[in-house]
Amino acid sequence: MESAVAHATPAAKPGGLLGWVASVDHKRLGILYLLGSALYFVVGGVEALLLRIQLAVPRGRFLAPGAYDQIFTMHGTTMIFLVVMPALLGFNVYFVPLMIGARDMAFPRLNAFGFWVFFLGGLLLNFSFAAGGAPDAGWFAYTPLSEQPFSTTQGLDYYALGLLTVGLGTIATAINLAATIWALRAPGMRLTWLPLFVWMSGVNAFIILFALPALNASLVMLLVDRILGGHFFRPWTGGSPLLWQHYFWAFGHPEVYI
Repeated sequence: MESAVAHATPAAKPGGLLGWVASVDHKRLGILYLLGSALYFVVGGVEALLLRIQLAVPRGRFLAPGAYDQIFTMHGTTMIFLVVMPALLGFNVYFVPLMIGARDMAFPRLNAFGFWVFFLGGLLLNFSFAAGGAPDAGWFAYTPLSEQPFSTTQGLDYYALGLLTVGLGTIATAINLAATIWALRAPGMRLTWLPLFVWMSGVNAFIILFALPALNASLVMLLVDRILGGHFFRPWTGGSPLLWQHYFWAFGHPEVYI
């Protein structure tokens, strides 16, 4: 008697929207990265348009000073963290496995985790508009301007939480890319035979692994200062505003190459 396992049929994959949401296929996730980047590009473009309307005439009154600061901050943050990096990662996730002869990424579920964490982090960041005010200290959030006495709304809290979430997703994807390029190349494909695009993707992944943890650490310290009364960056309690600059630009300078 033949085993029932021999007659078992594989479960059908969900179709439609659920199929995209639940997918771990690198091609679909690459497309989702690009679609997410395009969505946030529209958001950042609208913010830029609002800024330009305000600046179109001298002493314009289209935006109040506080609203201008918020939109200015959100525009820069959106374009850097939610548009440029995800667009590059989308191309990497889509093309790298195809170019090295791999069936998929090294960790398909981690691939899906990386995208959805990035996307939800962007939503969390933009939710600040509805939660009492968006961040208003510039996309680099220099301290002590981003500390509680100078930014009393929850905007900078959402900034730190949103970017921390985006950073976790970006690091997860970078780990996946590095592992895929290193371990899943087609038999006989040496590192010296990799296409230039794959080399760029691999180097970029290692730069992300060097740069993003510094940003995430500084965001955690900013949250500790703002929510728990910490003393990392507050000069009036012995902290150092320059410490934020050192941490942030340990991320920011590699960021221009990412």
